[in-house]
Amino acid sequence: MIRASVFLTASLLLLVSAGVTLSAQEPDGGMAPPASGRGGRGGRGGRGGGGAGGTRDFLGLGPAPDAAAAKKGEPLYKQNCSTCHGDNARGSQAPSLVRSVVVLHDEKDEEIGPVIKQGRPQGGMPAFPQLSADDIHNIGQYLKQQIELAANRGTYGSTYGDLRNKVSGDPAAGAAFFKANCTSCHSAAGDLAKIGSKFQQAAQLQQRFLWPAGGGRGGGGSVKATVTLANGTKVAGTIAKQDDFYVSLYDSDGNFHEWPADKVKVEIEDKMQGHRAMLPKYSNADIHNMTAYLVTLK
Repeated sequence: MIRASVFLTASLLLLVSAGVTLSAQEPDGGMAPPASGRGGRGGRGGRGGGGAGGTRDFLGLGPAPDAAAAKKGEPLYKQNCSTCHGDNARGSQAPSLVRSVVVLHDEKDEEIGPVIKQGRPQGGMPAFPQLSADDIHNIGQYLKQQIELAANRGTYGSTYGDLRNKVSGDPAAGAAFFKANCTSCHSAAGDLAKIGSKFQQAAQLQQRFLWPAGGGRGGGGSVKATVTLANGTKVAGTIAKQDDFYVSLYDSDGNFHEWPADKVKVEIEDKMQGHRAMLPKYSNADIHNMTAYLVTLK
């Protein structure tokens, strides 16, 4: 086991050393960067670090998608391809193009072009002879941009806008859902006033109302509970500790109490029970509509 660990450590050090050497031998070091291409047609893995073309080439990623061309390609894709391949190329009646070998191997429209122009009749895909070479190039750049978005969530904010702040729901529908299901406990003008300003990202706000904190076991600090003893006496207070063996709490006067867990009944005050009860009731549209509404409360 020790010899195997030493061998693994030595191998990792060699790899790190090789990486440093290769980085140092990029153009400024007087040595040409590694041959461009896709790493033996290995596909698009994501964006390179620091914007350096040499890094992308070394990793076999090929050039970054042309954002301007991708923007032109988006409406063309949606008009001609989205019915079968999905609104964002993730698949629908036809397969996902984000994982398509044709798209992953394509460099200069030589793979994508013939498939779009001629179709694949044996697979049920029609031909699109009316699309120009520019149209095909722009669609290809849109597809490659989708691959990089899927592969590199860390670049969302810096490269394509922070998608974690994008909302796709209907605020008006969200307001109606809120009024029908949430106003017995919450108020848009009261406890939830300016809730949309309290979270940096819409995704965080959505996560908060779907999976609220509170309740449960452990050193809860502010978790309220009522302990019923074997003789029927009830002691209410704040949980100090609760595990499989003991339950302890501080009552309203600050007095500490502790009992064997199997000798008492513990009822936790769970203010978030209503949220948890909603989880099986939400539709996908409800979740996005609620998020779209809550981010407007600023």
